[in-house]
Amino acid sequence: MSYPPDPNNPYGQQPPPPPGYGYPQQPPQPGYGYPQQPPAGYGIPQQGGYPNAAYVQPFYAGWGSRVVARIIDQVTIFLIPSIVLGIGYTKTLSDTLDTLQQNADGTYTTASTGGGGGAVFFLIGGLLQIAAIAFFTYLQGTKGQSLGQRAVNIRLASEATGQPIGWGMAFVRQLCHFLDGICCLGYLWPLWDAKKQTFADKIMSTVVVKSS
Repeated sequence: MSYPPDPNNPYGQQPPPPPGYGYPQQPPQPGYGYPQQPPAGYGIPQQGGYPNAAYVQPFYAGWGSRVVARIIDQVTIFLIPSIVLGIGYTKTLSDTLDTLQQNADGTYTTASTGGGGGAVFFLIGGLLQIAAIAFFTYLQGTKGQSLGQRAVNIRLASEATGQPIGWGMAFVRQLCHFLDGICCLGYLWPLWDAKKQTFADKIMSTVVVKSS
């Protein structure tokens, strides 16, 4: 028995099968059954900054690491200037007391027995201290790490960019440590601060993070 031709298909062609019937399928959309790439900022500090503080929290340097780094810097960079300054201070004080004692005895003196050597040590120590601070801030500002920070694998970075802050900003940050030294409160602040920042870090918008 035959049927009249379909007016919509006069040549008797078979209609194509519906999509998905016997044909390879399109790959599933991202996120369907496939492992996803972690979002930016998840688990690692990003070069473009630290937008997700909760994710990078484990990467902030601990208080203990910062203390050890500071001790190493004091021994390797600031020890000699501190010794020379100490000698100058002690000798100047001794010369002054010696002069005052001689005057109290009623004798006439034109100079102390120290011969002004304390002032010389004080001047040399001051110059060495300035040079040490310049070298220290150069390492932190341009390299991101002082000698002590390199030894314990931590580094100083801008909170906004994650990059070294430059020599000038590192020098200003060093001056801001004056606030940290008031009752040592600022130096202890990283113990409970979410970003483990000192007062100087907060003023300069810097963070100290693990470098490896």
